[in-house]
Amino acid sequence: MRISIITTVAFVALAVSSAADARAARIKDLTTVRGVRSNPLIGYGLVVGLSGTGDTRRSQFTQQSLANLLRRLGLNLNDARLDARNTAAVMVTAEIPPFTESGEEVDVVVSALGDARSLTSGTLLMTPLKGADGNTYAVAQGQLVVGGYEVDAPFASVRKNFPTSARIPGGATIERAVPATFVEDGKVLLTLNEADFTTAGRMVDAIEAEVGQGVANAISPGQIELTLPEEAADNPVSFLARVEALDVTPDAPARVVFNERSGTVVVGGNVTLGPAAVAHGNLNVAVITQFGVSQPGPFARRGQTVVVPNTSVAVDEEEQEMVTVPATTTVDELVQALNALGASPRDLMAILEALRAAGSLKAELQIL
Repeated sequence: MRISIITTVAFVALAVSSAADARAARIKDLTTVRGVRSNPLIGYGLVVGLSGTGDTRRSQFTQQSLANLLRRLGLNLNDARLDARNTAAVMVTAEIPPFTESGEEVDVVVSALGDARSLTSGTLLMTPLKGADGNTYAVAQGQLVVGGYEVDAPFASVRKNFPTSARIPGGATIERAVPATFVEDGKVLLTLNEADFTTAGRMVDAIEAEVGQGVANAISPGQIELTLPEEAADNPVSFLARVEALDVTPDAPARVVFNERSGTVVVGGNVTLGPAAVAHGNLNVAVITQFGVSQPGPFARRGQTVVVPNTSVAVDEEEQEMVTVPATTTVDELVQALNALGASPRDLMAILEALRAAGSLKAELQIL
């Protein structure tokens, strides 16, 4: 038997050549408008109609909630004798999109709170959904849609995905609208999804070239202030639609991203490499175990047959010649230079970190 402790990792490298640098994108896709945001909602409710897969007596809050609900409906019962395995306590979450009015419907996510095994075939009872301020903004109710299942049999079970989480499309009705204001004192604030001085400057130039000078002002690398012209004061939506449709080429930073867990190496398009010489050798350690049998001789009165392992350790260090890596200006050349070394993903991580420390790699290293 041969046991090797050499680690192998899947390799995924993303390389974008300088000819395919970050292309132009709409301002709409690069920024968000201050005041235009969704609001999360949360609620506690009960799901009924389960086929014996609900909460057990260990989930005391489920029994208490069910008893309180039945009392409000006019039933008087003994809590100690209540055992409803067809009921499960759940947390209900949703988000109100911006500019949503009363009466509109939004999707909700229902997640088991107790020890229920499955929410399949369940129905959510009327559940008020509250915001961070404690006010009720929506009411959820409806049939659950579960994307998994669980089947139990004696000494065996089959489970797919997570049957303790479900969705209700359009399961919540908005009862109170959340006011959203994006214009304050005739100004609109755009927030860049990724703050950058160069990108902000290009946005200001593109906006002023389209709608006129003095309209846009970059107050920081992450914020652009727009002053509504007089003709757009009564119709700011059309003005913002023109601005959002403008194309701007964002400036991408030189960055190399490592994911140690999956062995992924992602190289950005603006990464360059100065001249360097690299020597990287692999150390392979193999543990080899062979089993032999030891038994007493014929007609022996004592002794027993045993299995005796014989283990040996072999260490092999591969010799690597020093490879000269020329100065590169594109990611294609960088990848070709590193591939010439025959490096694995983990080797590439070590090599790129060493090149960065030596001052040859002109990029930011980010480890996930």
